[in-house]
Amino acid sequence: MEDFYTIQGEGFHQGRAAYFIRLAGCNVGCFWCDVKESWDVDNHPKIALDDIVQKACSEPGRLAVITGGEPLMHNLDELTWRLQSAGFETNIETSGSFPMSGSWNWICVSPKKFRPPTPEALSRANELKVIIYNKNDFAWAEKQAAEVNERCKLYLQPEWERAAIMTPLIIDYIKQNPRWELSLQIHKYINVP
Repeated sequence: MEDFYTIQGEGFHQGRAAYFIRLAGCNVGCFWCDVKESWDVDNHPKIALDDIVQKACSEPGRLAVITGGEPLMHNLDELTWRLQSAGFETNIETSGSFPMSGSWNWICVSPKKFRPPTPEALSRANELKVIIYNKNDFAWAEKQAAEVNERCKLYLQPEWERAAIMTPLIIDYIKQNPRWELSLQIHKYINVP
């Protein structure tokens, strides 16, 4: 769908220079999604892998973040191999609802109730980032956290439109459950993609 050079705005790698590759196609369909135009894969032209990697290499940063839509709808083996061969660290942001493909330095699973993640995605996750839209999402977060490995970083992130309401609740929750950390979408606060 698009690719751009910016900073990672959320989660463990927040603040790092990153080349984002947003793949089209998503069947998860979160009503709060801020890139609904990514959902229909047929609305976006196919781009050669060589062109994607060459464009990424034109920037000085060497962190590539593959996101979507739902990036695991595609086989990512060749894309990640080419990026890593060009010296990139490869990270993925996924709902984890499709089988894993690709070679990853970091796997961020952001599970969605509409299409839960696979056991493989949860077991391989380096980062679990749960979007908190309402109070019931805390129980959902705990259910997902029970399935990840003991080294997985745990983040609660307020849904952007409800951040003013949910952030104070998340802070209180984290104070009572300190294994969780807060993730904010800082890219939206500083107005970068």
